[in-house]
Amino acid sequence: MADMLIDLQLLYDPEAFRKERASWRAVIQLNIVRSVHVIIDAITHERIDAVSWSLPDHVPVQTDLLKLKMRLAPLLQVEHALTRRLAPEGGFAEEEAILHDREASYADRSHLVREVAINSTCAWKEILGTSSRTSEKNEETPDGHNSSDPSILLNACAQDMQILWNDSTVKTLLKRNNIHMEEVAGFFLDSLERVTALDYIPSDDDVLRARLKTLGVSEYRFKIKPEHGPARDWRVFDVGGHRSLRSAWIPYFDDMDAIIFLAPVSAFDQKLSEDPSTNRLEDSVNIWNYIAKNELLKHTHLILFMNKIDILKAKLESGIKFSDYVVSYGSRRERENDVKSVTKCRYTLERFVQYVAY
Repeated sequence: MADMLIDLQLLYDPEAFRKERASWRAVIQLNIVRSVHVIIDAITHERIDAVSWSLPDHVPVQTDLLKLKMRLAPLLQVEHALTRRLAPEGGFAEEEAILHDREASYADRSHLVREVAINSTCAWKEILGTSSRTSEKNEETPDGHNSSDPSILLNACAQDMQILWNDSTVKTLLKRNNIHMEEVAGFFLDSLERVTALDYIPSDDDVLRARLKTLGVSEYRFKIKPEHGPARDWRVFDVGGHRSLRSAWIPYFDDMDAIIFLAPVSAFDQKLSEDPSTNRLEDSVNIWNYIAKNELLKHTHLILFMNKIDILKAKLESGIKFSDYVVSYGSRRERENDVKSVTKCRYTLERFVQYVAY
């Protein structure tokens, strides 16, 4: 939903978007250090598993890689500092997210990372705008940059981060553990030289790719002027999809013109972080069923978007079988493992459409 809202802002309120662009820099920096954190955790747990379980297929971690990991350790402090900067005074929460959720056998013993989630009531964009202005008064380095700016450490570690990401052992380790970082929102490891530059300003595409999870309901306002007729004010409410947040939807059902439902079809091989026994795509179908059958919404327009098709395409082309995770898809007959077959076949589309009363 965040991507769509940013697109709307670009189209209908570009001035506000330009004002907020610099605020996204801290989010992208947090995305970078969290990606490095994931790799460092994977290396650490590979060594622990190899020693504790004497795994025959473990990936040997060489001394050079361990030294690299130590040199990048200060980035974990940057992660903490950025989190506090985005949401000071308790304006954030941390949620456990299972990294390895593609195979239950591995998920059962996989480690957990803490994903930062900002409360929707926290005005992080305004906070960053204020902090960027006051930072000018702080101590500066000889080259004119603020000494407390995380950009300095990120820039200094850029080469080591590139070496880490391109290391063949890391690639093997991530692949064996089914960690596909390129498919996750907030992935910038292929652009490290650019995004760690001291004068870096996020591009439109960078903002769209950035990942910042919010908890609660966020309101956005747009003034949309059609080709013919007067401009109209739009109010869009972005509600969290986490199970613990769904009870907050009810008050908004009473006076709603339309619901835009984004179904992440790329999540067919993933589980809910809050319930590792539930497939994310199946959960989306169940939520859609609940909304479509809700009496409070019988006069409300329902708009369904099959979301994240690009990630779905990348997964299918890499050899991940849709039928391995959605058993009923392949049980009817052998089907092609491509985007068109998966999204436009009766199975996927009709799973949603069947719940809509005409």
